[in-house]
Amino acid sequence: MTLVLTASVLESLTNMSETIAAVERGFGDIARGTAVQPGPVSLHLPTSEARHLLMAGLAEAQQLASVKLLSDIPDNHALGLPTQRSSILLADRRTGETLALLDGRIPTRTRTAAASAVASKYLARPDSSTLGLVGAGALAIAHVEAMLHVLPIEKVVVWSRSATTLAAFKAKTAHHPVQVETASNIQHVLEAADILCTLTPSVEPLVKGDWFRPGMHINAVGARPRPKHREIDSEGMRRARVFVDSLATAKEKSGDLMMAVSEGAMTVEDIQGELGPVITQDIPGRINADDITLFNSVGIGMLDLAIGRLLYDTAVLHGLGIDVDMAR
Repeated sequence: MTLVLTASVLESLTNMSETIAAVERGFGDIARGTAVQPGPVSLHLPTSEARHLLMAGLAEAQQLASVKLLSDIPDNHALGLPTQRSSILLADRRTGETLALLDGRIPTRTRTAAASAVASKYLARPDSSTLGLVGAGALAIAHVEAMLHVLPIEKVVVWSRSATTLAAFKAKTAHHPVQVETASNIQHVLEAADILCTLTPSVEPLVKGDWFRPGMHINAVGARPRPKHREIDSEGMRRARVFVDSLATAKEKSGDLMMAVSEGAMTVEDIQGELGPVITQDIPGRINADDITLFNSVGIGMLDLAIGRLLYDTAVLHGLGIDVDMAR
């Protein structure tokens, strides 16, 4: 039987603390060689701006093979439709049985915030107490929750172009024990933040490396999976010690990285490494308090697999979802 899990069911199953642990374990498994993380396949036609990405993973601990189809369609905005849609398929790696089909929106948002939290746990200063957010949508709300699990965050400084989005952000984070301050501009966010998360679908860089302060950690998260879309300018990438979730994926999907390389600010060899070996202590992360560290988060299939295992097991435990016999 295949369990179909809709967005509303997945929303009720999400647990950030467990997701962070699953994501951290997934990164470590890649580094230990007990999980396979191939580069993504990006499909597009010359007649359209749409891209369709296949993001796969295979893992021994979770006993799963998985693939997510992520459709990135900018033209949907004019139609009032989501510009990104995705579905995740989970299969038993031993038998090949299709175990589950998940709507991708909730898992992607949650595991993305969890990945930023894991990166911050290992790369930020342990005393980091001010979280800066560029962007205030649903992903920003998830990042506040995730960061509170790993660091002593006391204050959140947030910027958005939209007053409506800022008001919704404040309402949905009001239950957290943090002070929320609205920034008048992006530079103000960087002047205040110990940890910065960039969470916008920007094409041109919004964040300038000249604004980076010694000791900061940056999670570059929001840019679309395209090699010419970015949130951080080349000077920012040059100044930081850059870590990625997957080198193969970053070279295919990260405009933050590849635009800096194409402009001569850095080379691919300047990347310090992937996050997994930092977790397993095979390479150093932050070396001293003045380091500027940057996690270039482009999204990998292994994280979809990790949260997929967690959500599937929880749904089975509580008898949720719709069982479908795909073999009939």
